[in-house]
This record gives sequence, structure tokens and C-alpha cells, in this order.
Amino acid sequence: MSGGSGSFLEIQPSELAFPFEIMKQSSCSMQLSNKTDHYVAFKVKTTNPKQYCVRPNIGVVLPGSTCDVTVTMQAQKEAPPDMQCKDKFLVQSVAAENGATTQDINAAMFNKEPGKVVDEFKLRVVYVPTTTPSPIPEDSELGSSARSFVQENGTHSPAMPQSGSRSSAEPGKEKSSEATSVISKLTEEKMSAIQQNQKLRQELELLRKESSKSGGGFSITFLIVVGLLGIIIGYILKKT
Repeated sequence: MSGGSGSFLEIQPSELAFPFEIMKQSSCSMQLSNKTDHYVAFKVKTTNPKQYCVRPNIGVVLPGSTCDVTVTMQAQKEAPPDMQCKDKFLVQSVAAENGATTQDINAAMFNKEPGKVVDEFKLRVVYVPTTTPSPIPEDSELGSSARSFVQENGTHSPAMPQSGSRSSAEPGKEKSSEATSVISKLTEEKMSAIQQNQKLRQELELLRKESSKSGGGFSITFLIVVGLLGIIIGYILKKT
């Protein structure tokens, strides 16, 4: 970018370009070159002093040397319309006595008086937008989450919060525990009935043997045992 020059200083660049980002401070710099054979004092002004910090804002540039000036723009809460900035800077320069230092500079040195040369160079402020990645729409995020969540049976369903999964799983655990308890109880009853059945069968065999020895025929006790055996077997079949 081209710069500007006056009787005393050559200034680069000709405009101040700040990378602009909401709520973020940014800086740029300009270079003041003394093209004369004598000391030159300078002063930097702006139309919006609360918005910018200039370091150094005054100084002395030695013959044939340069001075770098850093301008820092404070963070802004919102962007201006069409990213256009109306702020401007003014660099004033005057001839100074040989050996002059920054402490020797005062405001009166830059007053315009007859026979006194005060160079002025204006710089405008330009905002340079920074490229930021576009945010991912919420719908897209939800769709991605739904696709990534697949149940064991192979069907898709939207992802649910973990807290909800835990709360829905607790009743299932309780039901599973109750079912296990009932099955265990039925198994115990079944084993008990089988043992009783085996015992009754043994008693029945003994009764048959006694009946065969006594000459045949069924006793009342035998009939009662057979009836009980039938009831128990029916009970077992109904349970299983």
C-alpha cells in the first residue's frame, strides 16, 4: 500500500487497516521515516481518542532514521454499518533542534504560525473483516445425533438424554428382579412336588408288593394314595 510524504516525514502506509472482530482488540502500525538532515518532532492525533491507543503518540525522529508507531483499537461490541469507519488520524511533524528528545516536545511546537512549517498527513481507518467458520445449524446437529444412535434391533431412533435412559431402565430392572424371584419360587415348588411324587411312587410300590402278598385286591389305603398322586401330578402340570 502506498504511503505519503511531506517536507519532513515519509509515512507508510497511507491508511490504517485493522482486522475487525467483535469483542476483540486489534492493532496495526505505521512507519515514520525522516528524509531530512535535521531532527523532526512528530505528534499523532485521532478523531476518536477513546477508541484507540497510540504508542508513541509523540517523539523525535533522527535524520535518516525511522520510527514505528503502533495503533491499538479497543474491542467493539458491534460492527458498524457496511463495515465503514469514519475515524481518522492526523500526523503532524515539525523541524526540531538538533539533539532534541521526546521530553523537549510540547503542544506549542505544532501550532501553525506565520513563517513556521507544520506538516500534516491524514490517514483514514479501514476495517478488514476476519473469516470465521460458519456455525453448524442445530437441526443438522440433531440429525447427526439421531443417525449415530442405533438400537440393538437395528432400527433408528433419536438419541435420548442419559438421565432419561437411566430413569427408564430402573423400572425394567425392578420388573426383571420380580420375575426372577417368581421363577425361583416356582422352581423350588416344582422340585418339592417332584420329591413328593418320587416318595409316593416308592410307597405305592411297597403297597403293591404287600397287596400281591396278601392275595390281590386293592386296599382303601392304596386308593387314597393313588388319588393323592393324581392330584399332585395335576398340580405340577398346571404350574409348569
